[in-house]
Amino acid sequence: MSESLRIGIEITFNISYLIVVWGLVIAMIRHQKDVAPQNRPVAQRVLWAFALLALGDSGHVGFRVIAYALGGLDARPVILGVPVSLVGVGALSTAITVTFFYMLMVDLWRLRFNKSLGWFGGLLVAAGVVRLVIMAFPQNQWEQILPPYNWSLLRNAFLVIQGLGVLYLILRDAIPNHDGAFKWIGAMIALSFAFYTPVILFSAQIPLLGMLMIPKTCAYVGVAIIAYRDLYRPGVETLPALAK
Repeated sequence: MSESLRIGIEITFNISYLIVVWGLVIAMIRHQKDVAPQNRPVAQRVLWAFALLALGDSGHVGFRVIAYALGGLDARPVILGVPVSLVGVGALSTAITVTFFYMLMVDLWRLRFNKSLGWFGGLLVAAGVVRLVIMAFPQNQWEQILPPYNWSLLRNAFLVIQGLGVLYLILRDAIPNHDGAFKWIGAMIALSFAFYTPVILFSAQIPLLGMLMIPKTCAYVGVAIIAYRDLYRPGVETLPALAK
């Protein structure tokens, strides 16, 4: 694949993704009145989670599009007299928001299945806090296009703990409760990490693996669509897991 074709695909996908994810967030806001009363706490967490994700990704993929328009990913426009790495700022923004996304997913699981947070849920929240602390260290070098490999592995290890932990909790309770929506949400989370793991481990050596971020991102859109259809459609009155 030529570099120009790869860039064209990335730009087209990034713009399309932002339109879709913000469209879903706006649809959730508009249809809050259609959410059944017993579903509102769960629907609210879904809305918060995807509003955060959309906000962070607007920085991440949106700034990449702007950087390409300015001449390349190493573009550093001067803002208030300071050269700013658009790619670096965008990477930091999405790293922060996705951490809170999975914290909200823990609370979403708790509310959906009427569970207490427990030690395991608390561990997943703590993993998010540790990740945020790690991201504050200057050794992350957020101003660089390619992050330091060891620090990238370290901070993403805690994201993997969060994601796989949430995946386990959701599937553990969705399957016996015949909660079809959340079984599919669990499957989408599993897919997202299946595509993301090679990027974390090997994209520095094989840059083309970065294209796996496209199906990874599509999996997150899948989570949003499933949650929207399950919670925000008029006439959805009961939580499957609680109706048994």
